[in-house]
Amino acid sequence: MTTVAELAGDVVLTRLREQARALGFSQIGVADVDLASAEPGLVAWLHNGCHGQMDYMAAHGLRRARPAELVPGTLRVITARMDYLPRTTPTGWQAIEWDRLSRPEQATASLYARGRDYHKVLRARLQALADALAEQVGPFGHRVFTDSAPVLEVELAARSGIGWRGKHTLVLDRAAGSMFFLGEIYVDLALPLTEPATAHCGSCSACIDICPTQAIVGPERLDARRCISYLTIELKGEIPVELREAIGGLVYGCDICQDVCPWNIKFAKLLPDESPFAPREALGGKDARSLARAVLGMTQEEFSRAFKDSPMKRAKLRGLKRNATVMLGNVGTADDTDVLTRSLDDEEPLVREHAAWALRRLGARHS
Repeated sequence: MTTVAELAGDVVLTRLREQARALGFSQIGVADVDLASAEPGLVAWLHNGCHGQMDYMAAHGLRRARPAELVPGTLRVITARMDYLPRTTPTGWQAIEWDRLSRPEQATASLYARGRDYHKVLRARLQALADALAEQVGPFGHRVFTDSAPVLEVELAARSGIGWRGKHTLVLDRAAGSMFFLGEIYVDLALPLTEPATAHCGSCSACIDICPTQAIVGPERLDARRCISYLTIELKGEIPVELREAIGGLVYGCDICQDVCPWNIKFAKLLPDESPFAPREALGGKDARSLARAVLGMTQEEFSRAFKDSPMKRAKLRGLKRNATVMLGNVGTADDTDVLTRSLDDEEPLVREHAAWALRRLGARHS
């Protein structure tokens, strides 16, 4: 028998969904805080060193899988999805992205990185959603997160019905693919749980087969140390020499496993209204070589100005310069010898080493 409390909770959740849509979220769900069954996988992943130099992953240990330890009093986690493809995204965008990968005259960075920093956008809207919930039920304890704390966001998203964990480890939804951001609100309210998602990858292994660095070592198993997104964003030191050629013309992040996914090819959603994630001038219209050359000549002040409110600032100037040298080594021309030679005198040893590698690689390609 349905209780009065359950009926009231369903009403609250229905209203919350309406408010979420008004704030630009495509979907919300509610997960329980018992993630004990996910702990062994997390422990093994960390034990095997698959997190690379992301020391913060290991520092928080099992708190990732224990929401009530991260935020005492938490009873439920509201999960939220926000699609990030702007409505101006052209039809056949997947083919365009594949073409960009094959042509060095096009700048190639992850689609999400071409717009505004999603952390600020989602955090503000999650807080607005929490405020809307408070108007319904009165004051309550909560914290909002978006890729900014030790949270098992994929696990929570799967358990709350946002989607299932794809073989590439990203969340997939049958009606939306995977081109979306995730956010969470930890609450001390016993909201009704939403149904978990079931997996629909079947026998498909397209993402595993196509990864240039073989970072997807098995279904739902990613070795971040080999992932191009990790290598060009999270890694602060030298990119392993044996992986540099596989990066090709990518300057920040990688979408290859998403671009090949049949669920994205068929169902990835465009934002219905004006998007805060429309491409920024830092990337818009620039070919890869021009972008790389510009970055290599930037001062810290110029970098801060060009990438203000951009997610690409996470790599910092030294990281983007490192990436730019690798990209020019892979897809540049003899005309790029000058900027790479000047980079041999960069104040950062990291940039100097990669510039030397790029010059050798460039010379071998054009000899």
